[in-house]
Amino acid sequence: MASLIGFYSLVFGAITSLIIIFFSVKNFKSAEKLNVKIVPLTFLQFIFVLISFLGLIVSFINSDFSNETVFNHSHSTKPLFYKISGTWGNHEGSLLLWLLVLTSFIFIFILKSIRQPVQYRILTLLFQQIIIIGFFIFSLKTSSPFNYIYPIPDEGLGLNPILQDPALAIHPPILYLGYVGTSIIFSSSLSALTVNYISKEWAKHIKEWVLTSWVFLTLGILLGSIWAYYELGWGGFWFWDPVENVSLMPWFALTTLIHCILVLEKRSQLTSWVVILSIATFTLSMSGTFLVRSGVLNSVHTFANDPERGLFILVFLFSLIFLSLFIFIFFHKKEMDFNNSFSLISKETSILINNWFMMYFLSVVLIGTVYPIFLDVISSEKISIGPPFYHKLIIPFLIPFLLAMAIGPKLKWIKSGLPDKLYLIVFFILSVLLSIFIVKKLEIEFLINSVLISVVFYLFFITLRDFFIKKSSSFSQNITHFGFSLFLLSIIFNNLFTSEIITNLKVGDTFKSEKFKIYFENLDQKKEKNFQSIVGKFVVENLNGEKEVMMPELRIYNQPNMVTSEAFIKTNFFSDKFMTMNLVQNQEYLNIRYQIKPLMIWIWISILMITTGGLISLLRKNEN
Repeated sequence: MASLIGFYSLVFGAITSLIIIFFSVKNFKSAEKLNVKIVPLTFLQFIFVLISFLGLIVSFINSDFSNETVFNHSHSTKPLFYKISGTWGNHEGSLLLWLLVLTSFIFIFILKSIRQPVQYRILTLLFQQIIIIGFFIFSLKTSSPFNYIYPIPDEGLGLNPILQDPALAIHPPILYLGYVGTSIIFSSSLSALTVNYISKEWAKHIKEWVLTSWVFLTLGILLGSIWAYYELGWGGFWFWDPVENVSLMPWFALTTLIHCILVLEKRSQLTSWVVILSIATFTLSMSGTFLVRSGVLNSVHTFANDPERGLFILVFLFSLIFLSLFIFIFFHKKEMDFNNSFSLISKETSILINNWFMMYFLSVVLIGTVYPIFLDVISSEKISIGPPFYHKLIIPFLIPFLLAMAIGPKLKWIKSGLPDKLYLIVFFILSVLLSIFIVKKLEIEFLINSVLISVVFYLFFITLRDFFIKKSSSFSQNITHFGFSLFLLSIIFNNLFTSEIITNLKVGDTFKSEKFKIYFENLDQKKEKNFQSIVGKFVVENLNGEKEVMMPELRIYNQPNMVTSEAFIKTNFFSDKFMTMNLVQNQEYLNIRYQIKPLMIWIWISILMITTGGLISLLRKNEN
């Protein structure tokens, strides 16, 4: 019954889209005020999709295996929390969640834009409904979450065990809030361009949506990174996995857009940048949807492997791109870029330089992600692009980018001289001396490492000073930039000082190295609701004689039948001690991986600080 209600609610939601478009087009011709029927209709559409989504949740909770989606992604022994999160832990359910966020966001937009021009509001609604209808058709035609199975199976196939995790349960909804928020930015910018409303007032209005999307996207990426760190047992926070890259690309574009919106709001400049980036952020979000759900990417994160679905998204995506480019070319006027003169040394120029660097970083990630796909299509040659590619292309350009980021906020609008503040010189000398000391102490490659460490320390010292000294009105910028410098510094020390041991051990064996002694004491078994757990007990002793007990785990799930490795992590403010154990086929010993990862917690804290800066800016609308 819940599935039936959910299906018909989805159909009624799609019909409501057509009704909204009809009234919107009719209203646009005589746009003195918004038609009184439009707000109730957008609310009704949201309610229909909400009922549909709740119907799917009820089907999962009740283990209704007559529903194909429930059968494929659930099991009666699965804990209630993972039954609920399994609703969006699959292709069909995640598309329904997209629709839920899309319809809720446009309803909120209509309510919050009451002081904006009527034609602008109507056109934004129309563009958004085109996107919503596309997702309705996609969901109903190729990805229905309410397909019926007969005869009804006794049990379901279960959810992938590595997805049965609290962090990953909340990761997709938060990430989708970021992705779907870019659709409002996209629709709003096309609407504003069409009615010639790209202005300071529009920038103030849309900045709220840009910051909201950026905050949720940053949090979503953070949760995914934390999950990968402890659940996949890779022992790191970022691996340039294709699906990780898919979420990073719109983040680059959104970050650049935030800075451009600030310039447009204060100086009425960079309008072309704002419109192009608004289109690009949504295009990249949609491209991520295509890559994840078409099966062309091979990743633990991917949901689907269906060419029909991929083709639909690809056609839909190209249609939206052509529509947006046509509107940009046809309606964009050169006079929009009014007051476009500023000095070579100015805050505008520094933001423009950072924009180009961000676009370069985005291009590197885009090429590294899609090149293997095109190579496979053209020559059937399969390759994977890993961290060395990204490090070699990004790190050299990261150096001038960080210098511009350190000096840029010290410049004035329109025209500025070089800042003559003594502390900038003192911090620079201190940073160089510190980097030389670290590089010589570690005996690593001198030139690139000393320069990179110098500029990161330089940014860190400057932002640390600003964090405590600068006026409170720019506190959000201070905390974000300081968080970013702390993030880079934590990454550098994490990479430089990480130590690792990989060995094979049986119960009773001891491994000795120059720094550690690892004793494999015993194995213990536990029975949980939907898996059996094998827990290893290891005693790790360092050179000072200090001992720590590490208890990594293997889980054997009943449905699907799968073995996963659960890392055991001991965290403090200085480092993480990280251990995993894995089965070795046809052997009686286990593969043990032990790592000490310095400053891991500061990587997470710094990203939270960056996000906090965005939240403060969002809450303080009148910040100078």
